Amino acid sequence: MDETSPDPESRQQREARIATEPFNVINGRPGWFAGTTASYGFLWSYRELLMRLVKREVKVRYKDSSLGLLWSLFRPLIQLAIYYFAIGQVLGAARGTPDFGIFVFIGLTFWTLFSEIVAGGTTSIVSNAGLVKKVNIPREVFPLAATGSAIVNFVIQLVVLLGGIFLLSHFRVSWELLYAPIAFLTIVAFGVGLGLLTSALNVYLRDVQHFVEIYLLIFFWLSPVVYPYTFVHNALQGNWLEQLYLANPVTIAIVAAQKALWAAGSEDVGGVVQAWPDELELRLLIMLAIGLLFVWISQRVFARLQGNFAQEL
Repeated sequence: MDETSPDPESRQQREARIATEPFNVINGRPGWFAGTTASYGFLWSYRELLMRLVKREVKVRYKDSSLGLLWSLFRPLIQLAIYYFAIGQVLGAARGTPDFGIFVFIGLTFWTLFSEIVAGGTTSIVSNAGLVKKVNIPREVFPLAATGSAIVNFVIQLVVLLGGIFLLSHFRVSWELLYAPIAFLTIVAFGVGLGLLTSALNVYLRDVQHFVEIYLLIFFWLSPVVYPYTFVHNALQGNWLEQLYLANPVTIAIVAAQKALWAAGSEDVGGVVQAWPDELELRLLIMLAIGLLFVWISQRVFARLQGNFAQEL
């Protein structure tokens, strides 16, 4: 008998011993309420790993690049130039939109944050299949790492935006500046919730990532990024379609950010007065609360689906 062949008796004994071992629940209990604290505690214990993954995401994006993080500025600046010329000058949107460049850059900055969180989160589990199959860690760290990378890019673009406002426009000091951080939290909440949900579904159905691309393309134009909400209000005149338009949380967040940072939009410039949704602050707070609830629901769905990730990958 070959000396390297396994001993049948020892293998049988090992299998019998394994069969007597009790099943241990990992990654917390899957229950909707009982498992929440356990899942969040397990995730918190891996916070250092999460930070390392965020750093890895940022480094990989600009690997072997001489300019590094500066590339995160070029895409929105090119988009700004295209939209400013094509929509602002050729189509004439700038004539009814004061400080059109600042207005567009605000929308692009917040929309890019949302789209990067969702797109990066959707493919995060599949992209890290090797770690998912070999290591017992909270799988939520992968879509959250994509969120962290998106926030890093957002901060860089925000610095440019604030510099542009300081040089080309002005800040309107009022309590409405508080809209901006709440809008940021709303964008992150819905982005994280959607990223968690789609990352889990994408493991079982890879078409999800392609659907997300289409979703982001459609909802870019359904959000007031390159056109002001005033155009929508004047066209729909407050009917049910306008209320449906305002049911989009990203729309409310972007409008709130514009209300906070786009000083010319809150002033009578050349006889043009911009329209804003009624009770914007209440709408924004409601959307933030719904976003936080959405994060919890998405995480619990993620916890239910993650049990077969290794097998599916």
